[in-house]
Order: sequence, then structure tokens, then C-alpha cells
Amino acid sequence: MLSDDPNNERAFQALAEIVRRRAAEQVHAEDPLTAPNVERERQHAADLAVWSLGEELSGNPRAWYPLIEVARLSVRDDHEGTIRRLTTAAERDTSGRALVEALALLCDAGLPVDALNLGVGHWRPREHDPEVARQLVRAAIEAGRPLDAKQHLASLDLFPDQKAIAGLRAELTRQVAESEQSIPGT
Repeated sequence: MLSDDPNNERAFQALAEIVRRRAAEQVHAEDPLTAPNVERERQHAADLAVWSLGEELSGNPRAWYPLIEVARLSVRDDHEGTIRRLTTAAERDTSGRALVEALALLCDAGLPVDALNLGVGHWRPREHDPEVARQLVRAAIEAGRPLDAKQHLASLDLFPDQKAIAGLRAELTRQVAESEQSIPGT
């Protein structure tokens, strides 16, 4: 399935679970002095196995989801590599789903400014999933930039099906208004 669609999340997660389990089984606790570290070693081995799987699958020029998963594993230890992987994922996906995932990953990791930089450089409001707006507004608010959040919300005006995004627009409008109230002197 992954050779046909390298971005099949369910297939990737199923295969990742298999390689995680198999890698973790390979770590043995034979030495009582190293036994306390076994669980951490199992987790590390499992993460490396998924990393390898993601790297292998990301060689496909259509693959963006494996890059997101490898970035998820590297976000704490390799900032530049994470940004590079997320940028490549966003460039490979024309729907905007990769950008949604990338922005959410960066915000969840406490990197909203990096999320803003990535989003501003890659979001195409006319073509992309409108969920990108949700993640950009979230990143702007978390970065303490409510005026940027307002600009990202206004970019939704470019989306062709305004009826389809009415609920999203109303939700984000409330969030932006609340964030603007937090600006001193307003």
C-alpha cells in the first residue's frame, strides 16, 4: 500500500507499529546493572526503526507523510533537520495537508515562530486545506502576535468556497478577538 501511496497514514502507522515492536524485542536485559535502562533503550530502538522506515519511504518524490513522522522524531534534537523535513513535506503536497501537520507539530513542540515562518512561506489560501488557517492563527496567538493572527484569518477571504469555511471562520474570529483583547492598551 505504501508503494502506491507513500502518504497513507494508516498503512504507515501500522507498519511503524510492527517495526517498533520488532526493534523493541531485540533489546534484552541480561545484565542487572543495565536493566534500569532497558525501557529507554527499547524506546530508542523503536524510534530508530521508525526513523529508518520514514527515511526509506521519504525517498519517493511524492512522499510527505514519512517526512512529517521523521520530523516528529527529530524535533527535540535536530531543529534544522526538522525544519528542512517539514519544508520538503510542505513543498511536496499540493493539498496543504502536509502543511497542516507540519504547523501543528511545530506548535505542539513550542515552536510557534518557526510554524509562522513555514506557513507564511508555503500557504496558498486559494488552493490549500483551510485548516492551514487554523494552525497559522494558533501559531500567531502562541507567538504573541495577535495582529498576525488577524491577517491570517483575513487570508481565508481567498478560499473559493466561503460557505464551507463559515464555521472555521467564526471559530477563528472568536480566537483572534480574544487574543487582540490581551494586547496592552487596546
